[in-house]
Amino acid sequence: MNGNTKLNMTKPVRIGLFFSDTGGGHRSATEALQAGILKVLAERFAHYDVDVQIDSIVENSHPINRSFVQIYNYLLRHQQSAMKYYYWFIETIKPNDSKFGWMITRPYVVKTLHDMKADLVVSVHPMSNQYIARGLRESGLRSQTKLVTVVTDPNGDFWSGWACHDADLTIVPNDLAQQRLIELGVEPSKIVIMGMPVHPSFISPPSCSPEEFRQSLGLDKDLPTICINSGWAGGGNMIAIYRALKAVKRKVQVVFLCGHNVKLYESLKKEVKQSPIPTAVLPFHDSMADVMAACDLMVTKAGGLTSFEGVARRLPMAIDMITTPMPQEYGTARMLVEQGLATAIEKADDIVGVVEKMTCRRDLEAKPLPLKHQLDQVNAIFNISESLIGIAVGEIETANFKSRLQPSRSSSSS
Repeated sequence: MNGNTKLNMTKPVRIGLFFSDTGGGHRSATEALQAGILKVLAERFAHYDVDVQIDSIVENSHPINRSFVQIYNYLLRHQQSAMKYYYWFIETIKPNDSKFGWMITRPYVVKTLHDMKADLVVSVHPMSNQYIARGLRESGLRSQTKLVTVVTDPNGDFWSGWACHDADLTIVPNDLAQQRLIELGVEPSKIVIMGMPVHPSFISPPSCSPEEFRQSLGLDKDLPTICINSGWAGGGNMIAIYRALKAVKRKVQVVFLCGHNVKLYESLKKEVKQSPIPTAVLPFHDSMADVMAACDLMVTKAGGLTSFEGVARRLPMAIDMITTPMPQEYGTARMLVEQGLATAIEKADDIVGVVEKMTCRRDLEAKPLPLKHQLDQVNAIFNISESLIGIAVGEIETANFKSRLQPSRSSSSS
């Protein structure tokens, strides 16, 4: 594909989605893109034969890169206060932009791209952008493969690795991310605001009613329900916040998600036996859309995807800020609090007042979302997916992409 002609209808179209499992947000975004692409294909591009492939390219490329991912997840799970030092280290040495980093990564990246021969490659991680761009050049595929970056940090404080000057297009969730990329030297003409790629399930009816879901966990079908979400890694100050709930006077119940942290899961199962609060303890749950639909408040860290999934579900949030969030999440937390979509929890006892004042979920669902920072763009996954397919099949030129969009999608709302 040369970008100037439409594909032969008999030629399969290949789209590659690349990410890394640092936390769970990048995988969630990648799976959202895959689901969105498949849904849009079925509805609007059924005449094309499209193959979507996924690869966690960073950890698959070399054991050293895998160790960076493992260190990140260890700190996220056990030493969240040290994450700022990891952030500083990566921003200082920039392994994804170094000669040594490319030397150890090149064999896997070039082979993967050559074997895939994709018409479009989508990077959903700041550590993979530069590797993919260089791999396309050195494999001789740059003239036939488009590169699009989809940013999943909705603020102005994210990793500089998101700025990929060689990408044909960078899709960002809002005006804050756009401004950050411009400051990092990306051409404004190569940046388009389209919203956050939230999985279609979060804007669809749940698979069962909230009452049925609560009952399936052994909880009361009618009691106000709090979701304590320790994230993919199972970290943060969630145990302290859970214990503080004992001071709440109204009757509530809890769904505690432990993520991929077995020790936390085993510890909580013992602790809830001594708690007066009815509590369902779960490991990582693969149907978060149903969990969020069944809860009245979510306690969480300010991960970009998780928080925007909560926004899409119209779920009030209490954000764990007892430990200062990572730089790329602090801006997200600040934005959500300023727009009235979340409350900051700066000490564990803060949760008591939030729960005591908790209002009816149905009343909140009827209220419009803020327009500022594109927080109302909860259906963005379909626009993003349609655009990616259009680029892959040659119906959309990346050079003229912004002119095709509605003004409300390509400029800041206020």
